[in-house]
Amino acid sequence: MPSFDIVSKVDAQLLDNAVNVTKKEVLNRFDFKDSAVEIDFNKKDMKIVLETSDDMKMRQLTEMLINRANKQGISPHAFDMSKEPYQSGKTVKQEVIVKNGLKQDDAKKITKLIKDSGMKVQTQIMDDIIRVTAKKIDDLQAIMQECKQADLSLALQFENMRS
Repeated sequence: MPSFDIVSKVDAQLLDNAVNVTKKEVLNRFDFKDSAVEIDFNKKDMKIVLETSDDMKMRQLTEMLINRANKQGISPHAFDMSKEPYQSGKTVKQEVIVKNGLKQDDAKKITKLIKDSGMKVQTQIMDDIIRVTAKKIDDLQAIMQECKQADLSLALQFENMRS
C-alpha cells in the first residue's frame, strides 16, 4: 500500500550555511558598521544566539536570518521566536530555538486534520513521524495538499513516498 511520512526537521548543514551567509551580510551592511554583532549556532542543541547593540538591529538581524534560511529551503516556521530579546550589559541577546521533530500535540493536530478531511487514509504516529497510508497515491497527494494549505505554523516535510 502506498504511504509517506510527515516529518518536521531542519538540516543542520543548511542552517549553518544560512547563519554563515547572514554573518557575511552583516559585515557588508552599512547600518551594522562599527556595531557589535554576534551570531552563534550550536548544532548540538539546534539553538542560535543572536547578540547586537540595540533592539532595532536585533529585529533586522532576525529578519535577515529568517530570509537567508528561507532561501536555503528552511521554513520560517522552523524558528521559535517566542523568547523575547533581553538586555545583557551593553548588548541585546536573543535565543532562537530551531524546532526539530514533531511534538506529540502537533502530531495529534495533524492527525485530526487528516481524519477530518474525510479521505480514506490511515495515520500512525511513530515518535516524531506521522506515517500516512492509503490505497491510492492520489489520496496521499490530496493529504499533502491539505497539510500544506492548513495554517499549522509548522515546517512540514513529506518524505519516504512509497507506492
